[in-house]
Amino acid sequence: MRLHVKGKNVEVSDALRDYAERKLGKLERQLNDGTRVDLELAVERNPSIAANQVAEATIWTKGPVLRAREASGDMRASIDQLTEKLHRQVKDYRGRRSRRSGRGDGAEAGAEAMFMDEEPPIVKTKQFAVTPMTPEEAVLQLELVGHDFFLFKAADSGSINVVYRRRSGGYGLIDPQV
Repeated sequence: MRLHVKGKNVEVSDALRDYAERKLGKLERQLNDGTRVDLELAVERNPSIAANQVAEATIWTKGPVLRAREASGDMRASIDQLTEKLHRQVKDYRGRRSRRSGRGDGAEAGAEAMFMDEEPPIVKTKQFAVTPMTPEEAVLQLELVGHDFFLFKAADSGSINVVYRRRSGGYGLIDPQV
Protein backbone atom coordinates (compact mmCIF):
# COMPACT_ATOMS: atom_id res chain seq x y z
CA MET A 1 0.00 0.00 0.00
CA ARG A 2 1.33 3.42 -0.97
CA LEU A 3 0.13 6.23 1.31
CA HIS A 4 0.34 9.88 0.23
CA VAL A 5 -0.46 12.43 2.96
CA LYS A 6 -1.04 16.11 2.19
CA GLY A 7 -2.35 19.06 4.13
CA LYS A 8 -4.76 21.84 3.27
CA ASN A 9 -4.67 24.89 5.55
CA VAL A 10 -2.56 22.81 7.94
CA GLU A 11 1.11 21.86 8.20
CA VAL A 12 1.39 18.06 8.35
CA SER A 13 3.94 17.36 11.06
CA ASP A 14 6.03 14.19 11.13
CA ALA A 15 4.17 13.03 14.25
CA LEU A 16 0.80 13.47 12.54
CA ARG A 17 2.07 11.75 9.38
CA ASP A 18 3.38 8.81 11.45
CA TYR A 19 0.06 8.57 13.31
CA ALA A 20 -1.88 8.48 10.04
CA GLU A 21 0.50 5.89 8.55
CA ARG A 22 0.17 3.69 11.64
CA LYS A 23 -3.64 3.89 11.65
CA LEU A 24 -4.16 3.46 7.90
CA GLY A 25 -1.43 0.81 7.81
CA LYS A 26 -3.94 -1.56 9.42
CA LEU A 27 -5.80 -1.59 6.09
CA GLU A 28 -2.71 -2.95 4.33
CA ARG A 29 -3.59 -6.55 5.24
CA GLN A 30 -6.79 -6.26 3.20
CA LEU A 31 -5.42 -4.29 0.25
CA ASN A 32 -2.96 -5.17 -2.50
CA ASP A 33 0.62 -3.94 -2.32
CA GLY A 34 0.17 -1.61 -5.29
CA THR A 35 -2.94 0.09 -3.88
CA ARG A 36 -2.62 3.87 -3.65
CA VAL A 37 -4.15 5.72 -0.70
CA ASP A 38 -4.39 9.52 -0.76
CA LEU A 39 -5.04 11.18 2.60
CA GLU A 40 -5.85 14.88 2.82
CA LEU A 41 -5.84 16.55 6.23
CA ALA A 42 -7.54 19.94 6.32
CA VAL A 43 -8.63 22.60 8.76
CA GLU A 44 -11.86 24.40 7.90
CA ARG A 45 -11.44 28.12 8.41
CA ASN A 46 -15.10 28.82 9.13
CA PRO A 47 -15.26 29.72 12.86
CA SER A 48 -18.88 28.55 13.15
CA ILE A 49 -17.86 24.95 12.39
CA ALA A 50 -16.91 23.15 15.60
CA ALA A 51 -15.75 20.00 13.80
CA ASN A 52 -13.15 21.83 11.73
CA GLN A 53 -10.42 19.15 11.67
CA VAL A 54 -11.14 17.13 8.51
CA ALA A 55 -9.55 13.89 7.31
CA GLU A 56 -10.47 12.73 3.80
CA ALA A 57 -9.11 9.62 2.08
CA THR A 58 -9.32 8.08 -1.36
CA ILE A 59 -8.32 4.45 -1.96
CA TRP A 60 -7.58 3.56 -5.58
CA THR A 61 -8.36 -0.16 -5.92
CA LYS A 62 -8.53 -2.28 -9.06
CA GLY A 63 -12.31 -2.02 -8.83
CA PRO A 64 -14.19 0.93 -7.36
CA VAL A 65 -12.56 3.98 -5.83
CA LEU A 66 -13.29 4.06 -2.10
CA ARG A 67 -13.72 7.46 -0.45
CA ALA A 68 -14.41 8.59 3.09
CA ARG A 69 -14.51 11.91 4.94
CA GLU A 70 -14.65 12.53 8.67
CA ALA A 71 -14.52 15.72 10.70
CA SER A 72 -14.18 16.41 14.42
CA GLY A 73 -12.57 18.89 16.78
CA ASP A 74 -9.29 16.93 16.88
CA MET A 75 -7.27 15.77 13.86
CA ARG A 76 -6.30 12.45 15.47
CA ALA A 77 -9.94 11.70 16.27
CA SER A 78 -10.84 12.50 12.66
CA ILE A 79 -8.16 10.07 11.46
CA ASP A 80 -9.47 7.39 13.85
CA GLN A 81 -13.05 7.82 12.63
CA LEU A 82 -11.88 7.85 9.01
CA THR A 83 -9.94 4.62 9.54
CA GLU A 84 -13.02 2.91 10.99
CA LYS A 85 -15.17 4.01 8.04
CA LEU A 86 -12.54 2.90 5.51
CA HIS A 87 -12.15 -0.44 7.29
CA ARG A 88 -15.89 -1.09 6.84
CA GLN A 89 -15.76 -0.04 3.18
CA VAL A 90 -12.72 -2.23 2.43
CA LYS A 91 -14.35 -5.16 4.23
CA ASP A 92 -17.51 -4.74 2.14
CA TYR A 93 -15.43 -4.39 -1.04
CA ARG A 94 -13.40 -7.53 -0.28
CA GLY A 95 -16.59 -9.43 0.63
CA ARG A 96 -18.21 -8.52 -2.68
CA ARG A 97 -15.12 -9.60 -4.61
CA SER A 98 -14.92 -12.96 -2.83
CA ARG A 99 -18.66 -13.63 -3.33
CA ARG A 100 -18.35 -12.97 -7.05
CA SER A 101 -15.40 -15.32 -7.43
CA GLY A 102 -17.03 -18.06 -5.32
CA ARG A 103 -14.50 -17.99 -2.50
CA GLY A 104 -17.00 -17.13 0.24
CA ASP A 105 -17.25 -19.13 3.45
CA GLY A 106 -20.06 -21.61 4.12
CA ALA A 107 -23.63 -20.59 4.91
CA GLU A 108 -22.90 -16.88 4.87
CA ALA A 109 -21.68 -17.13 1.28
CA GLY A 110 -24.78 -19.12 0.28
CA ALA A 111 -27.15 -16.55 1.75
CA GLU A 112 -25.22 -13.66 0.23
CA ALA A 113 -24.98 -15.38 -3.16
CA MET A 114 -28.74 -15.85 -3.10
CA PHE A 115 -29.13 -12.12 -2.44
CA MET A 116 -26.62 -11.27 -5.19
CA ASP A 117 -28.68 -13.24 -7.75
CA GLU A 118 -31.70 -11.05 -7.11
CA GLU A 119 -31.97 -7.64 -8.71
CA PRO A 120 -31.89 -4.74 -6.26
CA PRO A 121 -35.49 -3.70 -5.65
CA ILE A 122 -36.64 -0.47 -7.27
CA VAL A 123 -39.04 0.99 -4.73
CA LYS A 124 -40.26 4.02 -6.67
CA THR A 125 -40.48 5.10 -10.30
CA LYS A 126 -41.02 8.69 -11.38
CA GLN A 127 -41.74 10.13 -14.79
CA PHE A 128 -41.68 13.78 -15.70
CA ALA A 129 -41.35 15.97 -18.74
CA VAL A 130 -37.78 17.03 -19.49
CA THR A 131 -37.84 20.57 -20.82
CA PRO A 132 -34.92 22.43 -22.40
CA MET A 133 -33.31 24.97 -20.07
CA THR A 134 -29.99 26.49 -19.09
CA PRO A 135 -28.01 25.21 -16.10
CA GLU A 136 -28.89 28.41 -14.20
CA GLU A 137 -32.61 27.75 -14.72
CA ALA A 138 -32.05 24.15 -13.61
CA VAL A 139 -30.46 25.37 -10.35
CA LEU A 140 -33.54 27.53 -9.72
CA GLN A 141 -35.76 24.48 -10.34
CA LEU A 142 -33.54 22.45 -7.99
CA GLU A 143 -34.13 25.01 -5.26
CA LEU A 144 -37.87 25.01 -5.94
CA VAL A 145 -38.29 21.23 -5.66
CA GLY A 146 -35.90 20.99 -2.69
CA HIS A 147 -34.04 17.89 -3.93
CA ASP A 148 -30.31 17.20 -4.01
CA PHE A 149 -30.21 16.95 -7.82
CA PHE A 150 -32.23 17.96 -10.86
CA LEU A 151 -32.24 16.33 -14.31
CA PHE A 152 -32.83 18.56 -17.34
CA LYS A 153 -32.29 18.84 -21.10
CA ALA A 154 -29.62 21.39 -22.03
CA ALA A 155 -31.07 24.12 -24.20
CA ASP A 156 -27.88 24.59 -26.23
CA SER A 157 -26.78 20.97 -26.86
CA GLY A 158 -29.97 18.99 -26.30
CA SER A 159 -28.14 16.49 -24.05
CA ILE A 160 -29.50 15.30 -20.72
CA ASN A 161 -27.63 17.00 -17.84
CA VAL A 162 -27.81 16.97 -14.05
CA VAL A 163 -27.23 19.78 -11.58
CA TYR A 164 -26.61 18.82 -7.96
CA ARG A 165 -26.01 20.41 -4.59
CA ARG A 166 -22.42 19.93 -3.37
CA ARG A 167 -21.66 19.09 0.25
CA SER A 168 -19.05 21.85 0.40
CA GLY A 169 -21.56 24.39 -0.89
CA GLY A 170 -22.44 25.56 -4.37
CA TYR A 171 -23.68 23.43 -7.23
CA GLY A 172 -22.22 20.94 -9.68
CA LEU A 173 -23.12 20.18 -13.28
CA ILE A 174 -22.86 16.77 -14.92
CA ASP A 175 -22.70 17.14 -18.69
CA PRO A 176 -22.11 13.68 -20.24
CA GLN A 177 -19.93 13.48 -23.33
CA VAL A 178 -20.96 10.73 -25.74
